[in-house]
Amino acid sequence: MKPLLIGQLARLADVGVETIRFYERTGLLGSPERRRSGYRMYDQEAVARLQFIRRAKQLGFTLEEIKELLALHGDPGATRADVKAAAVAKVDDITRRIRDLERMRGALETLASRCHGDEESAATCPILEALAEPVEAELTNLDGNEK
Repeated sequence: MKPLLIGQLARLADVGVETIRFYERTGLLGSPERRRSGYRMYDQEAVARLQFIRRAKQLGFTLEEIKELLALHGDPGATRADVKAAAVAKVDDITRRIRDLERMRGALETLASRCHGDEESAATCPILEALAEPVEAELTNLDGNEK
């Protein structure tokens, strides 16, 4: 297959040109060969790598975690156990974040229920008052549970 220019690669991999340049700067994507004119020339491997990165991001992996996955992918000594450990760690991270989001939702629902939403001054709004409380009070008052 003939080499791809950066715009062609971006279209095939469904990412932006600036994303490709960023991935090159951060080491997620290798530096391509260049024509004498300075244009970057990419191969099909770059398309596959960008699609790998995009899919991993969709699953919630950070760029640093994706670097680790790419390293495992290219390491003949890596095992499935190594890859599974990375996936299980991401599941645990997502579970923790969901718990945090549920806690935040509960705290916001509690605060919203305390506000009448009428035309009185916002300065006396229970939501704003709770947000202005010292941190120690926040830990026990927002969701009713001591942290």
